[in-house]
Amino acid sequence: MTVAPIQHPLVVVSNRLPFEVQRSEGRLRLVRSPGGLVTALEGVLAQRGGVWIGWPGIDHDPDAVLPPFPETPGVEYRPVPITAREVAQFYAGFSNRTLWPLFHYFVGRTIIDDATWRSYQRVNERFAAEVVAADRPDALVWVHDYQLMLVPALVRRAQPEQRIAFFMHTPFPAFDLFRILPGARALVRGLLGADLIGFHVRDYATHFLDCAERLLGCEVDRATGRVLYEGRTVSVEAHQVSIDTALQEKLAQDAPVPAQIPFRIVLGVDRLDYTKGIRERILAVEQLLERYPHYRRQLVFTQIVVPSREKVDEYQAMKREVDELVGRVNGRFSDPSWSPIRYLARSFPPAELAALYRDAAVALVTPLRDGMNLVAKEYVASQVREPGVLILSEMAGAAAELPEALIVNPYDVDSVADALHRALEMSLPERRTRMHVLRDRVRQNDVAGWTRRFLEGAEAAVERRSATTSAVESTKRRLAGWLRERPEIALFLDYDGTLTPIAPRPEDARLSEETRRAIEAAVSAPDIHLSIVSGRSLADVKNRVCVDGSTYIGDHGYEIEGPGITFFQDAAVPWQQAIDDAARDLEAMRVEGALVERKRATVSYHVRLVAPDIRDRAFRDAVTILRRRRLAVLVGKMVAEGKPPVPWDKGRAVLHVLQARFGAEWTSRVRALYVGDDATDEFAFRALRGIGRSICVAGPGSAQTAADHTLPSPDDVLSLLRWLTSGALRAAA
Repeated sequence: MTVAPIQHPLVVVSNRLPFEVQRSEGRLRLVRSPGGLVTALEGVLAQRGGVWIGWPGIDHDPDAVLPPFPETPGVEYRPVPITAREVAQFYAGFSNRTLWPLFHYFVGRTIIDDATWRSYQRVNERFAAEVVAADRPDALVWVHDYQLMLVPALVRRAQPEQRIAFFMHTPFPAFDLFRILPGARALVRGLLGADLIGFHVRDYATHFLDCAERLLGCEVDRATGRVLYEGRTVSVEAHQVSIDTALQEKLAQDAPVPAQIPFRIVLGVDRLDYTKGIRERILAVEQLLERYPHYRRQLVFTQIVVPSREKVDEYQAMKREVDELVGRVNGRFSDPSWSPIRYLARSFPPAELAALYRDAAVALVTPLRDGMNLVAKEYVASQVREPGVLILSEMAGAAAELPEALIVNPYDVDSVADALHRALEMSLPERRTRMHVLRDRVRQNDVAGWTRRFLEGAEAAVERRSATTSAVESTKRRLAGWLRERPEIALFLDYDGTLTPIAPRPEDARLSEETRRAIEAAVSAPDIHLSIVSGRSLADVKNRVCVDGSTYIGDHGYEIEGPGITFFQDAAVPWQQAIDDAARDLEAMRVEGALVERKRATVSYHVRLVAPDIRDRAFRDAVTILRRRRLAVLVGKMVAEGKPPVPWDKGRAVLHVLQARFGAEWTSRVRALYVGDDATDEFAFRALRGIGRSICVAGPGSAQTAADHTLPSPDDVLSLLRWLTSGALRAAA
């Protein structure tokens, strides 16, 4: 007897809800989102029960009352509020002016902007928080598309045992393109928070595996499509999305058949977007008419362009360019009774579109780059009468699934014109043979089958995840070969949150005896040079560790003391009065539970013990005070740090120690390894990029770090430290 797979509830997370709130005549109303994919997702959600989380499609207004959402038994809809500014920066900005063009290989259109990246991070955090608030620990969280690439890791960090899957509906670019993004590593970490990452085709999955290996140093098994990350196995698979084939066939069968079709129709259907190759397609039609004049007055190229992003300047410019090109070609070939191009810039109801598909002799589907392209499949499913011919771009994901189409390079206008000629001259038996196989392929992989197979793959991936090695064992394997290439290790360990758990009060963070013994063993090891790094004052961190032979880097790097090194950053001296004044102002706030920590070069304001309802306000007020005193502000875990606005930080301090101890050519002598846990350690992570290695102690699924590796807790750091001092590397060298 076959046992049916367990069907967990779902939490669908997408940029949009399956409906949109629109403002009409001063009132808000719901409009259903079109498309078979939305229908399929709603269907499986209704079957399993769960939650759909997404943006309702309208700028957040705290005073607005949204209209009632649909009442679907067992389904909850949770809107994520996004302000008008965030729509401009997160959605129109980073999502559609950075990720969209780069993922479609339009590097020249890719805009890199730090403000939009920060907005992308904030909105992803808000989506993840909504998942956590939904409180569905037994559910499979299914995250969709490029707008939400950080969400899986953020959810994993909050809920380590959660089932999580992600599907990318766009192409995923090759490593050499993807690494252009300043946040490339964070985005890969974000996706690796999932148990299963799905792409349309194998090429996209391979590109992601390359990025995981080359950007993060992950262990990758290309044969099985698996990545070992943070002690988990992450599955990376190809799942070709599809359409509701039965519905599309029925729409085509039920649509009225015209008494006659005066011209043979070549059909293009696209959203207005520079990735769709509309300009090149029109030029190919022009080339066809020029080369083969007998097609004049015999065919009409019908190009449907669905309006998109109409308020964006570059899309307005593109529409003008297409309008002018259509006008030029029509002006060149038209006569009083015939024009070669019928250009329709509007949306069509599904039934009307199915009739156009059915009656078209040729579908010209030639995007310059496309994740899948469902127009090709809709055309195939609609061929319920005399079969036509599908011409399909090799740059579309659908080309891998539909090889019986005439496959073309969309940039090669001449070859597209030749393919058009071949399609128009193709015999009926050949058209029938090709279309029969194409229709069979589309029927076998409809949208319901795609959903079922992906969800089954997600459940299998969860099972594989639980049977892997620990995060620290994985990190050891990734570090071992690199460490063996040099005889000595310069090891830098942060204190709070790395060697000790974060404590409610700074004075409560004390080393365990096991950690102290491991530090003593590291100092005694002949090939390890140990430095303890902290935002605490030099005297404080020395007293807490108290192991002779260590180098101590205190006060975020402004104070350093160790064998052969004594240093204070003199550039901080002119700012002593500002630091004193800021400390006095912070104490004058008199917030219960807040702690002011005055150090030699900096001042810290701790809010961990402040009541939650006033904590954010106290933190903001403290940051305002620090900035008013013209100090640079560092934001850590429940702490705001004020420091002199001079170019000095933990990263520069680490490089100072390396050069002072080993000389300018230190990279040829030692391996530098830094382990830290918070925002101030990111300076060291970035400073060692490419010349050392770094580990962030941040818990499962941490995406927002420049570190090369991550470990969940100080206990894992202790395990790593014992391994480094055990002599295992020396024995294997």
